[in-house]
Amino acid sequence: MINKSQAKAVAESYLQHLQVQSLGQQDRKLCLQILECLLDRYRDALLSLGDDLVYGICEAIDGEKDPQCLMLIFHIVELLAQLLSEASGPSTNFAGDLFDVLECYFPIHFTHSKSDDVDVKKGELSRALMLAFASTPLFEPSVIPLLLDKLSSSLPSAKVESLKYLSYCTLKYGADRMEKYTESLWSALKDAIFTCPLSTVSVDSDPVDGLGFHESEIMTQALELLQVLVRQHNASFLSLILGDGDISSFLNSLFQFNDFNSLSTQYKQRLHAVGHVLSVCIKASGSSCNKVFESFFPQLVDALRLSVEDPHKTVHPALDANLNFGALYLCVELLAACRQLVVSSDKGTSAPDISRDSWCQILHSFCTSLCNVFFCLIRASSIESTWNAYVYAAVKGLEILATFPGSFMSVSKLVFENILLTLTSVIVSDFNKKFLWKAALKALVEISLFVNKYHEDEKAASFNNIVRQKIVSLISSDDLNMPQSLKLEAIFDIGMTGKSFMHSVVSELEKTISASLSEIFVHGDQQLAGLTAGLLECYSSKVLPWFHFNGGTDEVSLNFAVNIFAKMESSTSLSLGAKGKELLGATIAAVKQAVTGCSVESQEKVLQKAIAVMQTSSFFLSKDLILGTDLFNKKTQLGQISEGLSSRDEWITSLFASVVIALRPQAQIPNIRLLLQLLSMTLLEGHIPSAQALGSLVNKLPLNMSEDCSLEEVIDTLFKNVMWRNISIGKEGNDGGAVDMGNLSLSSLNSHAVVGLAWIGKGLLMRGHEKLKDVTMTFLSLLVANGDQGNSLPFNGQMKDPAEHRVLCLRKSAADAFHILMSDSDACLSRNYHAIIRPLYKQRFFNIMMPMFLSAIVKCDSSTTRCFLYQAFAHLVSETPLAAVVGDAKKVLPVLTDCFLLLSKDISHKDIIYSLLMVLSGILTDKTGQEAIAENAPMVIRRLIELTSYSYLMAIRETAIQCLGAMSELPHVRIYPMRTQVLQAVTKALDDPKRVVRLEAVKCRLAWASIASRSIHF
Repeated sequence: MINKSQAKAVAESYLQHLQVQSLGQQDRKLCLQILECLLDRYRDALLSLGDDLVYGICEAIDGEKDPQCLMLIFHIVELLAQLLSEASGPSTNFAGDLFDVLECYFPIHFTHSKSDDVDVKKGELSRALMLAFASTPLFEPSVIPLLLDKLSSSLPSAKVESLKYLSYCTLKYGADRMEKYTESLWSALKDAIFTCPLSTVSVDSDPVDGLGFHESEIMTQALELLQVLVRQHNASFLSLILGDGDISSFLNSLFQFNDFNSLSTQYKQRLHAVGHVLSVCIKASGSSCNKVFESFFPQLVDALRLSVEDPHKTVHPALDANLNFGALYLCVELLAACRQLVVSSDKGTSAPDISRDSWCQILHSFCTSLCNVFFCLIRASSIESTWNAYVYAAVKGLEILATFPGSFMSVSKLVFENILLTLTSVIVSDFNKKFLWKAALKALVEISLFVNKYHEDEKAASFNNIVRQKIVSLISSDDLNMPQSLKLEAIFDIGMTGKSFMHSVVSELEKTISASLSEIFVHGDQQLAGLTAGLLECYSSKVLPWFHFNGGTDEVSLNFAVNIFAKMESSTSLSLGAKGKELLGATIAAVKQAVTGCSVESQEKVLQKAIAVMQTSSFFLSKDLILGTDLFNKKTQLGQISEGLSSRDEWITSLFASVVIALRPQAQIPNIRLLLQLLSMTLLEGHIPSAQALGSLVNKLPLNMSEDCSLEEVIDTLFKNVMWRNISIGKEGNDGGAVDMGNLSLSSLNSHAVVGLAWIGKGLLMRGHEKLKDVTMTFLSLLVANGDQGNSLPFNGQMKDPAEHRVLCLRKSAADAFHILMSDSDACLSRNYHAIIRPLYKQRFFNIMMPMFLSAIVKCDSSTTRCFLYQAFAHLVSETPLAAVVGDAKKVLPVLTDCFLLLSKDISHKDIIYSLLMVLSGILTDKTGQEAIAENAPMVIRRLIELTSYSYLMAIRETAIQCLGAMSELPHVRIYPMRTQVLQAVTKALDDPKRVVRLEAVKCRLAWASIASRSIHF
């Protein structure tokens, strides 16, 4: 640190010897940082430099354009202005000179492109300049005229910046200095507010604003400045507004127009602006609110023909578009502003103080009459969109009156309950009036939030008795006229405003689901099954996530899961029709989501209940039928485990599997061998959730579960099961990798076993277990098995031998197993279901399997075997992160192009081809990948040309042409020989029936045609 005398010496030397603007950007920045530091930390030492300091700084900063340096300059001017303000003497004389340096930068015009290496944003520069403008009141004579002048600019951005600066500077300069500008400011604000462009939206959209306007940025900043001025110059500025001839003339014109549809857009814009101006005045203070109400509110109620003497008189019973919409709109705007004033008032303001205000007394006298108008408008509304503006005003008005804090100005209990009854009736009965229904729902949500926030006990009791009971009863309502989607939307939009309400919803929802399932299981009611599936979907997607976020998820989830299993336990038989699968899927998802959110202790309770219910299923055989015993193996070989899952067995097994899938790794699993037995038996019936559950088990089980059972023993027990023993898990055939196909069971159960083994392998792969090797070697053995007779491609013709067909199905399952191993699953084995996931497991597996696949493909001499190998290879490559594939691009590409050639002959492979094309496209975008593709360019181009006419999938043709277009950027020496063939292919594609393909063909043709015009060097 240096002392004051040293700092002064540094500053003197700086001002005398440094020509800052002649230096480079980095040197200028360093110089300005030194100056900033001196002004910030050694103010007293620099003050004595007087004129030299001001002139020296002006010279150092004048003409700067670099954004980083400008940020420093604006702060330097801010510090210097504050220093001059504290001094006596030269400050006033030099304020104008110092501002001259700043003036040229307003408004900020940022010309740097996004590609420039600039870490300063336009908003940061603008704020720094604004702080400099407002740093001293001495700038006021220069700043305010400049800003007022810029308000007349034709550039919207300049107007916005001027209004923003005016708001900030007005606060900083103070009321005394700004008093002389009030008339000029009001005149400028009128121009900005009443003539600024407004973006409009249809009033048929969501009820955002009754007139369908959204404020522009100019409007927003103008209203913010107006609020600052009204609060700063309360009486004087308010008198300018209240006495303004244009506003008075407009309000007098309200009587000339009644029907909303007859109003011009210009008139609606003026109405919108006047409403906002009056609202700002009201929200400024209680006194300004009194003056606005005294000046305008009687005029508005006259236009609505309301009466204080007879507030209960029915107003406009027919409402045949004779109600004055302008007066209605302004009344609602003023009501909203009053409520905002009340809720934002200082806590020290007592209720009696506000209740004695004239605005409060005026409003109270007309409150009942206003409610009657709003009620009549809602009752008379129709589906026609012409009513939307009236509907919005009526519903918004009722919402505002219902949400005034009771301690200040509240409607009576009777009126409040009438408001709730009216809005609730709309939800229940007027669901065909979409705009009204949405507005009423939003109003009830706001009222519910208000009741909970302000602890209005009396209003809360009324809300619970009227709204909660009626809305919650919609869950169990037998009325099928109201769409279920609307019922659920209303229930959960309102219910999510409070935990007690949500508990009522959950309770009613669980009762309804339980009763519905009983009815469905016995009578097979298809319509009820569809409705119950919707309730379950809502439970899993809305209810459980809400409790997870707000607390209480463990209790709710536990009760729901246990109740579902209790329902299954009490149901002896199920009678389900076409909707049964949909209902089962929704139930599985809900149970899985519930168990996922449970604590470990709760999960263990659910699991115990699930096992107890599982033991009631018909396929739960005698105690002698334990996994791996001779009896089990014998029956498995003979296919005698069961004759297929009954409907009840399928439900119980699926729900049981969903519990296992959702368990946390810390959960203790009782009798693990029994659990393996149950899942293995149902797996053989083709039950995929059982396979997923087994994969989840081996993924999440700890290494040592108990003294008598370990993870290794569990895996060995599974692999020794005879249903997989026939396909020799982990054992190579006599030829070093093949399985003797003669030993394979021809039962279709083998395909189910392969699928189950794939899910088990996936669980092992994700946790990085060494037993994965046994699984993958089994799949490879099946793929290269020596059971081929001839070279016919699989499934291309009719299989005369059923046994041969079953073997091919088994081998196809082995190929598809690599898709299960590598793909991400939403159903299980994800972070949502607490899976153990080793980092980079896909990349690691890809690096292990690549040499094996390449070796097997080279040795293969059968087209059938090669086809299966290519399918498996495609699954492996397409699901591996692209960076790992690009690293081995030179090895991958030859096999990739062979895959296109062979697999494109069968329509069943179209999805595999498309995924491989996406891999090729990704390689093309990488520099290393482009080098590999350039080396194999002729081969890659030939395959892509063939795919441009692929008839089975439009996306393949489109992507192939895109890849060809990208290849036109490769070195011409590699691609030019193929130019003619490419142009011929894309020319044919110009006649493709799909427009998107034709457009890509045009782009590709232009890219390749331009190659001839460039210089080629061989």
